Amino acid sequence: VQLHQSGGGLVRAGDSLRLSCAASGTGPKPDVARWYRQAPGKQRELVAGITINGGNTNYTDSVRGRFTISRDSNTVYLQMNSLKPEDTAVYYCMAKSLILQASYWGQGTQVTVSP
Repeated sequence: VQLHQSGGGLVRAGDSLRLSCAASGTGPKPDVARWYRQAPGKQRELVAGITINGGNTNYTDSVRGRFTISRDSNTVYLQMNSLKPEDTAVYYCMAKSLILQASYWGQGTQVTVSP
């Protein structure tokens, strides 16, 4: 499974962005997809997750109510609204296959929010 990310960029505080993470390749369909982010000098943190079959979602407290994770047949999205400068980071998507115990990562995309 390969993951290809798109979206991201430079926006102002209060703006919105949508990140996409498209899966391709062969193998069992992942069971879980997550978005992580890593700001300069900080550890990578989990932002949001979704189960592929049931669509159950979870969010870190700092983005709950502003970000929405969703999925369709082969793509996972992260809709980011009311962006804040502290959301500035490189965002990574990750998909996990429970049966294979394997995790797949996207290439990362920069999100920069100016004051």
